[in-house]
Amino acid sequence: MEYEEKTGRAHKPLSPKQNVRKNLDFEPLSTTALILEDRPANLPAKPAEEAQKHRQQYEEMVVQAKKRELKEAQKRKKQLEERCKLEDSIGNAVLTWNNEILPNWETMCCSRKVRELWWQGIPPSVRGKVWSLAIGNELNITHELYDICLARAKEKWRSLSTGGAEVECEDAGFSAADREASLELIKLDISRTFPSLCIFQQGGPYHDMLHSILGAYTCYRPDVGYVQGMSFIAAVLILNLDTADAFIAFSNLLNKPCQMAFFRVDHGLMLTYFAAFEVFFEENLPKLFAHFKKNNLTPDIYLIDWIFTLYSKSLPLDLACRVWDVFCRDGEEFLFRTALGILKLFEDILTKMDFIHIAQFLTKLPEDLPSEEFFTSIAAIQMQSRNKKWAQILAALQKDNREMEKGSPSLKR
Repeated sequence: MEYEEKTGRAHKPLSPKQNVRKNLDFEPLSTTALILEDRPANLPAKPAEEAQKHRQQYEEMVVQAKKRELKEAQKRKKQLEERCKLEDSIGNAVLTWNNEILPNWETMCCSRKVRELWWQGIPPSVRGKVWSLAIGNELNITHELYDICLARAKEKWRSLSTGGAEVECEDAGFSAADREASLELIKLDISRTFPSLCIFQQGGPYHDMLHSILGAYTCYRPDVGYVQGMSFIAAVLILNLDTADAFIAFSNLLNKPCQMAFFRVDHGLMLTYFAAFEVFFEENLPKLFAHFKKNNLTPDIYLIDWIFTLYSKSLPLDLACRVWDVFCRDGEEFLFRTALGILKLFEDILTKMDFIHIAQFLTKLPEDLPSEEFFTSIAAIQMQSRNKKWAQILAALQKDNREMEKGSPSLKR
């Protein structure tokens, strides 16, 4: 207080403006403060016109800020309303599925009402049950059979880890090296399955379940073994079903003609599927089809990964599950319709790209795909060519291939 003692004047509290100036060296001023602040005392005062201009700028800023706040508030309100609407819709759908459809599955599953509900997406709480019913169990696999296959798989793992004698199993003709390679591939693939979720990797809550299903399958179908991509299919089923039921659905799903052709790497049948796909590609998207042909971009470059994982690796998980919903309803045809839907959605972008960029783009699709726009694009695809449906086109191509093989000694050899 030496200054006060010398001057004999009491210290006055600083005004807000003075206080701001006092802290200039320590606190950055906002744009608003810069506009409204008077100049420091050692500088000429602002002209009246400049001060007026600054006030107007400030008032405009306030108006714009209020507009932004209002817009954000309206956006939040709309999002909340949409979320509430979606929750109500899902709640009503759950009641419909549980009370009307599932108890009367055989009579209702093919009705128009159910097909429309199916297209809108099956509620997560009933999805597993619907998938199980739609996939079916033609192989008549029981929970007990799963336990037997799992026990055999565990015995194999123990034997291979200790370097013991080969385990007695139905996979005669498959060497220990083959089995070991298959088990190593399972281990590697599990670590790469939905890594962002961190639930299937070592130490995660679903790691052992996924490992068990894949190991049990290699014992159930040693002729197929483990093929890269299977882990994604099993993982999606695990997220919606109990372990044994997931194994039953997994085994039956892989036994479908399209999946078996791809997982057993039946080149002839895979090429037939690609040829059928190209018939509908040319029919629906002639401009893009011609562009792909010009760039020598064949369907195998992008379809193999999509089909092997049933889009669960290529699409966001919630969107992939909706694709699975309709796949369970429509069968393999929908997998190829989905592929055409993706191509249609990005047609404008793809027609401007060369071979390398198209391949890169289709290998890693954008992560922010809007679901409704995506399914609208799929809905626009017509799976009919010259009055022939997918199954007819595929059957005709298969027949042609068989006749070619019969008539060609070189092919028979």
